[in-house]
Amino acid sequence: MAFGIKQRKIVTKNKYTKEELFEAIKDHEFTPGKPDMVKHAFTDIIVFPQVDRLNQVQIIPGWMSGGAGNKWTIMKAEAAGADNVATNIAVEFLTDGWGNLGSLGGKASKLCEKQVDEVADELVKMGL
Repeated sequence: MAFGIKQRKIVTKNKYTKEELFEAIKDHEFTPGKPDMVKHAFTDIIVFPQVDRLNQVQIIPGWMSGGAGNKWTIMKAEAAGADNVATNIAVEFLTDGWGNLGSLGGKASKLCEKQVDEVADELVKMGL
């Protein structure tokens, strides 16, 4: 992990769309909690309960084309969703970027980095 970035890539046994993967995991209790699907920008992404507004585990497809795939990226990112994005933009603007330094380090950041590894390991163990 460097500069607040944490990612783990996994490969599932089967190919899934985002919606199909969400259906397969939605009732599983992961270490950070149950997953949810939220609208973020122009797409839906799978997210877990946020640690704080700057630290959340998310699952995104690991390929660029639409449809189903078996490569996934589990990553630490700012909390997804329209409300969270608006808040983060406002804080960044009002503090000239200083308000978002919490994603680079500290207890919440370290916890989220650990959760990325835990979610990736748990997904692999599910044998999807």
